[in-house]
Amino acid sequence: MSELDYKALGLRVGLEIHVQLDTSRKLFCQCPTRLVEEEPKFHIERGLRPAKSETGEVDPAAMLEWRKERIFIYEAPPESSCLVEVDEEPPHHLDEDSLTVALAIAKALNMRVVDEVHVMRKIVVDGSNVSGFQRTALIALNGFIMDGEKRIGIQTLCLEEDAARKMSEEGNKVYYRVDRLGIPLVEIATAPDINDPEEAMRVALKLGQLVRLTGYAKRGLGTIRQDLNVSIRDGAKVEIKGVQHLYLIPKVVELEALRQKRLLEIREELLKRNVKPEDLKDDIVDVTEVFKNTSSKIIRKSLSTPEGGVFAIVLKGFKGLLGREVQPGRRFGTELSDYAKVWGGVGGIFHTDELPNYGITAQEVENLYEKLGANPGEDAIVIVADQRDKCVKALKAVVDRARQAVIGVPEETRSANPDGTSKYTRPRPGAARMYPETDIPLVYITPGLVEKALKITPEPPDVKLKRFVEEHGLSAELASVLIRDLRLDLYERLVDKYKGSVQPSIIASILVNTIPSLRKENVPVENVTDELIEEVVAMLSSGEVSKEAVPDLMKHALLNPGKRVRELARELGITRLSTDELGRIIEDVIEKHKEKLLARKDKAFAIAMSETMKIVRGRIDGAVVAENVKKKLREKLNIGSDDEYSRQ
Repeated sequence: MSELDYKALGLRVGLEIHVQLDTSRKLFCQCPTRLVEEEPKFHIERGLRPAKSETGEVDPAAMLEWRKERIFIYEAPPESSCLVEVDEEPPHHLDEDSLTVALAIAKALNMRVVDEVHVMRKIVVDGSNVSGFQRTALIALNGFIMDGEKRIGIQTLCLEEDAARKMSEEGNKVYYRVDRLGIPLVEIATAPDINDPEEAMRVALKLGQLVRLTGYAKRGLGTIRQDLNVSIRDGAKVEIKGVQHLYLIPKVVELEALRQKRLLEIREELLKRNVKPEDLKDDIVDVTEVFKNTSSKIIRKSLSTPEGGVFAIVLKGFKGLLGREVQPGRRFGTELSDYAKVWGGVGGIFHTDELPNYGITAQEVENLYEKLGANPGEDAIVIVADQRDKCVKALKAVVDRARQAVIGVPEETRSANPDGTSKYTRPRPGAARMYPETDIPLVYITPGLVEKALKITPEPPDVKLKRFVEEHGLSAELASVLIRDLRLDLYERLVDKYKGSVQPSIIASILVNTIPSLRKENVPVENVTDELIEEVVAMLSSGEVSKEAVPDLMKHALLNPGKRVRELARELGITRLSTDELGRIIEDVIEKHKEKLLARKDKAFAIAMSETMKIVRGRIDGAVVAENVKKKLREKLNIGSDDEYSRQ
């Protein structure tokens, strides 16, 4: 996948896995844990601001959100929310079912369960929590999970409430729906014991799978989220949030390791140039006059407003470094631009490593250097076109980020992009964001609770593997692959539900053979749902389709979202044939190829079988076809005995 030497780089990765629990009620009220798609009629409007912690500090991430001066509009559907969600009523007691599931997971992860559960408040003022904080409780700590022969430490397991759903954003107004707010989440945090991108994916899969095996995990897009903490030697701990798909984890880890490596190379170059943080001044200059006749559409648009202008700063000694690539398609200038966007609210920046371009001429660049008194052979200039106050905030953030580049890799929180790269979102939160929740009483972990949890604790993988081979009749190879599949819990549920009508090996093969094969054909298998798989298995159970039809049926279902599987089966002509229909098809084949069959009796079965399968493939099991072809050859042409067929 990559030419990076992760051992030499000193790569360390820790995971935070968040999984929604499928309980009957939310974590701190009696509302059901379901989402509402119809737009609610009830809305409330709020503004949020950070408060000092018990230590007198204000969390830096919270301060950043507050400075954005946003207004939050909350849609509150009465079917899935109450006064607790809109922060007009104190939270109810912690849901015991959610706590039981968390305890079961802790036991499966060999963790030490706490004696008392205390709920804490975690400051969050981005609007996703109406109260301005998220409630979270530590359940267990100091466990482990095995990845082959390697032990991966599990630091903590927490039970917390999910955030509201962000629906849209218009100007400074952000719209949230609180139906998701309060759905219980388990958060599992590993130690930074992972040293390889593929290992990160394997561990994430095992943890997500383990939660699902309790039978209380929600399914579908957005119900499981992975955050990654990545660092390399001499780099920094960087948190990358919002990795939705397992298959993206290795790419995100690889590209973050690459980014930190490239940033360290930029630092070394700056040190060679004798650049110091104090050399970088936030002396912001109005350079609107330089661009009064510009051809740049972006700058002209900014200057068309009364408040618009163009402002610039000099980055001494940075010539050529802003154009250096740190991730595919992203340069160091992109890193500076991210800071400008987040802290200043501007659309982006221009810098002299990429100019002349974008309608900005070489003469304008020359005039820019002259006005700022900068050295064209050594210095870089960053310009921003927008309202003055926005430009000042943006350029101050650019200078701060440039100073950090001289020191090394900054600790920060980033969000994952669909291609595996990432972008800056905010500084890493500090310890000041956590403080005790005073509205919820503590919960004692009693022997009764532990006993209840043990009943749903997933069995160890080696025990499950043995059971699949001995009881389900799977081959050791198929069982081994299945044990590592994220839909392992679905397999067990379907085997139990369709016992006697669908062989376990067929269900297992759909998961570990059919879906990967479709991925190789570039079929969008990320859209495979449990419901689709069960529909296919149900049709196998009822005899409506044969196992040979499954790949085609699933392929067309994924390429035609919204259509029912039965409807597609009819359109494709792969509904199962009756024995009478099969008999008539075989008779037609024998009649059509009669001369050839009589002339080559030793190959008659193979010929008749091949011609018949061309017509019926996917509509009936091959073994049934073979049995009926033999029967019809004997009846119609007096060809063949079982001994003869066995020799063909």
